[in-house]
Amino acid sequence: MNDKIEITIDAIVHATEDISKIFQSFEILELKEEDFTVNETTGHYDNPILLLYAKIVKKQALNFLKKLVELLPPEQVEELIDEIEERTVDSRFHMRLDKQELVKGNVTLSEKDTIKLKIHTPVYNKKDTIKTFTEIFQIAN
Repeated sequence: MNDKIEITIDAIVHATEDISKIFQSFEILELKEEDFTVNETTGHYDNPILLLYAKIVKKQALNFLKKLVELLPPEQVEELIDEIEERTVDSRFHMRLDKQELVKGNVTLSEKDTIKLKIHTPVYNKKDTIKTFTEIFQIAN
């Protein structure tokens, strides 16, 4: 199962934000700037917006997860485990990290100004979803 983990990371970087600080903040989760693709787009008021996207697999995804679980507050890891059913769609677990806190070196869940994470691993039987993702979140222990 561990070799079938795939994680996608999406972040929006606004014109007022320093992209180098965003890339630097990902280093605590063992991601490098070259792991990302950057697409430029334009916002509602013609302001430049950068869309960051990364897809990591296998060992790199596993290392990312271990670091993520290690750095998240224990009560937030428990919250993720408790919400597995609500957060999972088609074998993809959805979660969001606070972008501004990550820049400060803190890993925490949030619902605004976030970095979106999707953790995918094949779940062949829907009733195994909770068991499968609970095992993933207990990787770091």
